[in-house]
Parts: sequence; structure tokens; C-alpha cells
Amino acid sequence: MEIDRTTDLRAADPADAPTRERVVRSILEHGPSTAAALGERLALTPAAVRRHLDHLLAEQAIEVREPRIPLVRGRGRPAKVFALTETGRDHFEQQYDDLAVQALRFLAETGGDDAVKAFAERRMSFVEEKFATVAAEHPELTPAEVLARVFSGAGYAASVKALPVGEQLCQQHCPVSHVAHEFPQLCEAETEAISRVLGSHVQRLATIAHGDGVCTTCIPQHPSTRADKAERVVSQ
Repeated sequence: MEIDRTTDLRAADPADAPTRERVVRSILEHGPSTAAALGERLALTPAAVRRHLDHLLAEQAIEVREPRIPLVRGRGRPAKVFALTETGRDHFEQQYDDLAVQALRFLAETGGDDAVKAFAERRMSFVEEKFATVAAEHPELTPAEVLARVFSGAGYAASVKALPVGEQLCQQHCPVSHVAHEFPQLCEAETEAISRVLGSHVQRLATIAHGDGVCTTCIPQHPSTRADKAERVVSQ
């Protein structure tokens, strides 16, 4: 059975969780640090620092590195430094998601659904801003492929699959899925932005925010697109 390595600094030893949070945040703010430096900053004994570092190493939240500049302790070997891994940084990204949810809840309470919708629409303005530029730079791409470039540039890891009746835009990652789970207006604004730049109706089939493995949007093939493809085939 595969072990889930997702970092949760509160998962084990709840009483130690606040201190582990402080250790990780200290490394985040000060960069790769020795155990001695962490102990001094956080007023922890060497034994306590080692216990927390061992736990974080087991969770793959941190890793051991050689110091760039040797930090010699007496005549011994240079002290190792501990640095955050991508898994460790993901923990803080989750905290930013929580902050975004709280901010949107406040917006909904004070401004209502219209305010949340307006925010979602403004956030998706990058689609229309980038679409024309990418299309002009890559005339060989279909509109769906242009969209994939635009969304990939925003962190969505998008690609396009051919369908008998058109194309399917697939987004393997959603940077705001945690927030969109509670505020579907974000997904709705995204679908509307796609529809506007294409000038046609599109259908959202699945979303990561609602538990699907990938966000998928069906883009029916426009008659002009079919004609362009046919012309390319003939010319080849």
C-alpha cells in the first residue's frame, strides 16, 4: 500500500504541533538553518530541536543539505543545515488557501453573492487579456490549444484532447480548487470566460473542486474551425 506523504504538521503528537509549526516557519523565514541556530532562535533545547527535526524529516517536510559556507563548530565537521522541501512549502500554500476562503466568506457576508461573482470575474480577466496575444503569436494553434497555453501559464497544467464533435480542454491542476469547493462562482466565471473568448457555448464536464481528477470543458467545433482543418489537410 502506498503511503501518503502529504505534510500535516498537526497529524501526530498534537501537543508538539505548535512548536513544529515554529520550526518550519523559522526555516521558511531565515532559509536553511542548523539545529543549533533553530534552537537559539526558538529557545529550544538540543534534544527538543532534534525531536522536531526528526519528525519533519520523516514527513519529508524538510531535508538535510550541506552548508554553502562551512559552519565549523570547533574542529569538528561542518554542521548540516535543514531546508524546506516542496512538500513543506505546500503546507504554507494550504494556509494561504484558508486565508482566501476566509476573505471570500467576509466578502459574501458584507457584499453578497454579487460581490463574490464580481471578484471571480475580475480574477479570470487574464483569460481575455492573454488569449489574443497568444493566438497572434501562434496562428497554428486551434482556439482550444491557445486556451491551454493561457491556462498553463497561470498554473493550470492544461492540455487539449480531440473529440468527434470538437475538443476537450483538460486542466490537470487547479490553483484555487480548495477555495472553489466552497465558492463555485470561481468555476462559473472560468467557464464564462472560456465561452466569451471562443464566442460559443462550452460545457463544463468535471471539476477538481468537486472531487474529479481533472477539470474538463467540452468545446464544440465551430464550423469555421472544421473548414480550416479541412483546408490544412488538403494543402498537405
